[in-house]
Amino acid sequence: MYRELAKLIIYRDMSGNSILSKLGAIFEDFHNGKDAPEHLKTRIFIEVRRLLEVATQYGFDKNLWHNYLTYLLITDENPFSFTCEKATRRDGTVNRFALNDFEVFKKLFDFDFSEIESSLDINCFTVLSDYNAIPKREQMYNKNVSEKVQALSEKIEKAKTPQEVFDAVVSFYHDYGVGMFGLNKAFRLSYDNDKMYLAPINNMHKVSLDDLIGYDRQKDALIANTKAFVEGRAANNVLLYGDSGTGKSTSIKAIVNRFYEDGLRMIEIYKHQFKDLSAVISQIKNRNYRFIIYMDDLSFEDYEIEYKYLKAIIEGGVETKPDNVLIYATSNRRHLIKESFNDKNDIQTQQDVHRSETVEEKLSLVNRFGLTIGYFKPTKLEFEAIVLELARRHKEITLPDAEIIAMAQAWQMRNGGISCRTAQQFVDNILGQTNS
Repeated sequence: MYRELAKLIIYRDMSGNSILSKLGAIFEDFHNGKDAPEHLKTRIFIEVRRLLEVATQYGFDKNLWHNYLTYLLITDENPFSFTCEKATRRDGTVNRFALNDFEVFKKLFDFDFSEIESSLDINCFTVLSDYNAIPKREQMYNKNVSEKVQALSEKIEKAKTPQEVFDAVVSFYHDYGVGMFGLNKAFRLSYDNDKMYLAPINNMHKVSLDDLIGYDRQKDALIANTKAFVEGRAANNVLLYGDSGTGKSTSIKAIVNRFYEDGLRMIEIYKHQFKDLSAVISQIKNRNYRFIIYMDDLSFEDYEIEYKYLKAIIEGGVETKPDNVLIYATSNRRHLIKESFNDKNDIQTQQDVHRSETVEEKLSLVNRFGLTIGYFKPTKLEFEAIVLELARRHKEITLPDAEIIAMAQAWQMRNGGISCRTAQQFVDNILGQTNS
């Protein structure tokens, strides 16, 4: 194994502290007789445990060794994989180096562990190659990653030549990309010792725009803008504003799900993180994806000044916002910033020469969003239609329509009033009682 790893060219940097590199060093010591058998077994078991931890995190199954090698291939960000991500296949000399590395990986896939297992009286590698994972709830692992890894792993298993491995991996890079951006739909900002990094959001809600009943005009406007964006045409930053519980956040999550395979990704950011917006953009501006920077429930109080930084990022800063980035925000406030009665009085004070100038400055933020879409509470009849449509999607609910409507009206009066969210909560309550 260690001799094969030494032949890697493009994917050489993936070694480091990886399980693969550690096993390579163990096998080298085994063949050279540099370590005692019992200590070799201990070192192997440590790496097997690490492999099991990765398998649990991503829900790997069947051949964990193959799954792990595939995971390395599709997460390694190098000049070759960057060139291939979300792009058509191109001929070049680098492909010859890639073929060399894929030949190495195919040999690693087919590696015979029997010698070391027999010598050390262990069978862990045999077990890993035919693993039966305990079924887990989707919330416990990243199903999106698991499915992609296992599908590509099976293709590499069946490959007869390095060229077939090359074709399978390059096709994956073209369809999904490489690294965390290739495997995941959405990310949030996280920090490690004050150092910011993008962390994947596992198991993003699989909501679709059809799940939001009504609001067709709003959804059509959002689809058209996003479609233009992912196709490389001119598109606008978007503000979804209006009443709470009307589906603003749901619409954005659904639009990401809809255009994920077209290269759309989402980065969720909060108001207190605006200072890191420039750093985020610097990480994503040269990648071959389209990014929505998502700001949920965006609003500012009188004393908050973060909106000034947001204005500069959207438009007016020294560095131009890259073409592959748009900002989508939701808010219950049409103008994002709380306005006081004094803002409407054009009188001179010591604090502000003209209050109208303050209003104008605040309104200039919302003007940075080229597309504003209003979401408002449904009427009584619309609410009833939403409730019935949601209820009909569940065969377990067999109550007459009139009874469902009467129950829903009583529910909304006790639980926040008429809204799409209230309708969904009501139907969830009926389902809970039906299935109990």
